[in-house]
Order: sequence, then C-alpha cells, then structure tokens
Amino acid sequence: MHKTNKPDPVRLEIFKNLYQFIAEQMGIVLQNTAASVNIKERLDFSCAIFDNSGLLVANAPHIPVHLGSMSESVRSLINDKGNTLKPGNVYLSNNPYNGGTHLPDVTAITPVFSTSSTNPIFYVASRGHQADIGGITPGSMPPHSKTIEEEGILFDNFLLVEAGKFREAAVRENLTNHAYPARNINQNIADFKAQIAANNRGVQELLKMVEQYQLETVQDYMKFVQDNAEEAVRKAINVLKDGSFTYSMDSGAKIQIKVTINKENRSAIIDFTGTSKQLNSNFNAPKAVTQAAVLYVFRTLVNDNIPLNAGCLKPLEIIIPQSCMLNPTYPAAVVAGNVETSQTIVDALYGALGVMAASQGTMNNFTFGNENYQYYETICGGSGAGVDFEGTDAVQTHMTNSRLTDPEVLESRYPVLLENFSLRLGSGGKGKHSGGNGVIRRIQFLETMTANFLCSHRLVAPFGLNNGEAGVVGRNLVIRKDGNEEELSSTATVEMKPGDVFVIETPGGGGFGLLE
Repeated sequence: MHKTNKPDPVRLEIFKNLYQFIAEQMGIVLQNTAASVNIKERLDFSCAIFDNSGLLVANAPHIPVHLGSMSESVRSLINDKGNTLKPGNVYLSNNPYNGGTHLPDVTAITPVFSTSSTNPIFYVASRGHQADIGGITPGSMPPHSKTIEEEGILFDNFLLVEAGKFREAAVRENLTNHAYPARNINQNIADFKAQIAANNRGVQELLKMVEQYQLETVQDYMKFVQDNAEEAVRKAINVLKDGSFTYSMDSGAKIQIKVTINKENRSAIIDFTGTSKQLNSNFNAPKAVTQAAVLYVFRTLVNDNIPLNAGCLKPLEIIIPQSCMLNPTYPAAVVAGNVETSQTIVDALYGALGVMAASQGTMNNFTFGNENYQYYETICGGSGAGVDFEGTDAVQTHMTNSRLTDPEVLESRYPVLLENFSLRLGSGGKGKHSGGNGVIRRIQFLETMTANFLCSHRLVAPFGLNNGEAGVVGRNLVIRKDGNEEELSSTATVEMKPGDVFVIETPGGGGFGLLE
C-alpha cells in the first residue's frame, strides 16, 4: 500500500472507531474477569492504546483522570526499560511521580510486537483501582497520610509477566514486604490477572488490524487520529477568551489559574503560577493528574466526536511550578490529589474560561473495612449550570465516571445496610440556569469497621457564575446507635460499631446567570 501523507476522511472515521473499539473490548474483558467489586461493579478502571512512543491514541470512555495521565506511565516505562522490553512481558506501575495518579490506581502495560519487529510497535495499558494496596487504613485512601509510604505499596515499572509467565512469588513478596502491607493479596492478584487478560485482548485486536491493513497504514492513521484531535481542539480554542480564576479548597489551599489564548496560532497557555506550595496533607496532585484535568476540560469544549488523545494536548502549553501542590516531589502524599484536587482544577479552569459554574467539586471518597472486608466508593452530587443548560442532579462529575455499587451487591458482599439513597432537594445553586442537586446516602454498619472519608466542599461552596448562586456545601456525620450525632470534617477516620449509621450529604452544583 502506498505511503500517504493525507488521511482519507472515510478511513479516518473507520480507524478512529476501530481504535476506540479495541479499548472498549479491553474494558469488557477486564470487567468480566476482575474479582473486586470496585472493578467489576463500580467500573473504576480505564483501558487505552498508545503509539510506539507511548502517546495516547484512543481510549474507551472510562475514567477521565486515568486517561489523561496513563500516557505518562507508558512513557516512563519506555524511558526506564526501553532497551529491555521483550514480547510476552507485562509491567506494573502506580508511581505518582512517574505518570501515576495515586497508589490504588495500578496500571498494567503490555508492549506490542509484530513478528518481524525487535522494538514495540504499540503499547496497550489498563489501569484499575485496587480496593486495597496497603497503607495505614483499609482501602488505601487514608484521610490523614503525610507521606506516600503511608498510602500503600509502590510499583515502579515492576516486571509482572516475564516471557508469558506470571511472576506470582515476586508480586506476593512486593505486596507483603512493606511497613503497611496489602490486606487482600489474593484479590490484588486476581485483579492484576484480569488486567493482563484485558491487555492481551488489546494486543490480539491490534495485531489483527495490522494483518488486515498493514503496519504502515495502522501507524499512519494513529498519527492522523491524533492530528485530527489537535485540529478539533484548536478550533475550540478559537472561540475562547483570556481569563483567570482563583479557587480555594476547604483546607485553605488555593489553585490559581490564568489562561492566555493566542488567536493567531489557535493555542492556549494554562499557567498555574500562584497556586499553593506542596502541602503537608495528601491533597497534592501529581503533575500527570493536573495534565489529565486540563486535557479533560479542553476535550469537553470540542463538539466533534474525537477520542481523547495526545493530539488534544498539542495546542496547550501547561505551566506548573515545581514543588507546588500540582507538581509535588517525593515523598509527598497524593491520595486526595487524584480524586479531589483534580476536581478543583477542572472547576477553576471552567471558571477562568467563563464556561460553567462549579460542580459538586468532590468525589466524596468513602472507604470502609477491617481485615476481612475492604470497600471503596465515590458518591454522586450536583453538576454546575452553564450559559444555556441546567446542572444535573445526582451525577458523577468531571474527573470520575464510575458507577455506584448496586444496593443488592453492596449488602450481599459487605455487612452493611443501605438505609437511604435520595436526592438532596434544594442543594443546587439558583440562577437563570440552576445547578444540580446533591444526594443523601445513609449506610448502617452491622459489624465493627474503620470508615474513612475524604472529600471537599464541606466549607467552601461550589461557585456560581455570572451572578448565579453557589451550590450548598456537603455534610458528613455519624449517628451512633444511641442516637448521638458526630459532625465530621472534609477528612475523617471513624470507628463504626454495629448499629452506627454514616450519613453523607453531597454538595449541589453552582447556578449560572441572574435569576429572572
């Protein structure tokens, strides 16, 4: 087939969908073969394919905070182990200073070789949130961690499969030999194997594609799909205006953002200078997470149906000062940066662009467990209103896109009772267009467990825009069996006894425009 410098529009559409379809196939395999509720039911995972330099080509529409950052993990593997990559090897990484997000998000990366190549022709990767990866609290989302070691076990381009053989003894050793070891190693291993199976499906489908269309064509169209995404983002940038925004978090830390649009070359500078320094808490967001949040926002401004990929980043220059809370250095704690700070970045960027009011701005991370059970969920709330739309009630907003576990599954797998799950009426900010409402969730414990809560917007209200009202802040409390109530702050660890109830009221989204 002759070399082409210009894509055929019909083929571009076909390849764009093929790449996404392969990532979706990987996701189906992962969901069907995983053991944990977190991956199987909540779908807290992402799958994607990458070109031979580790740049994102296409993904399934999974979790935005994973997708924008996975490329950094793949590129770190190439830089670290480039010359030693061999067919049949799979690598495991969750290093937040090397493209990871936080330790529970573990990425399995498989280099793809053709029969004739000595170097990888593509890479496939799947990232799954492990229900527990060690650390000082069950579920590995400790509210008060100060260093990365307290959050769990770190894998840095760890050889998981060597020449087709799963290195189980080495994995077990890594998960055990730590100051705060993993609590359910068999489940970790089952989920890792599911990720390997998902990657294998991606490898098979890509090689089938190469057989059908030839390698050169497949690689050409990977580049065309990225170029197409770049052009779509440049078009979206063309209608934007300069703006700046400062958004404080409950802790007093602030994110400062300035967007400068260059109309001539349709590019944008996103500058985070002025943002708080690296924190002593775990609300530091690794650089890859900050990049993922920016990538997500600009992808949402594009009307065309394009896969989120490396091309979307080309028109953007992102400035993040070293050692600020959005670009921390080892051994900073980061577990909340991925889930909470990422949401603040997104809302601040929408605020700077004047596009929409704040969402609930939190994932409401709820973990509970003991030695026998470990569970994690994120809880929906209100989304922000925009210039021509209302906010939505009870949705997962922005950087998260996971499901909530079905009540039947939750109650059959864990000794808890879901007493109430309902809309929190009146919590969305009023305006010409109103913000969405949050929810109320009450869980009664039937066994003694440690519950952890990590969230935002319990003190700072989600902002309204253009004179729209702010959303109502969230609230967390424990109602003891004897009726006593204990109010909790944004980050809390509490011992729950049988009969105690944990109540979560999530924030509403901000309103947009003056109420008429």
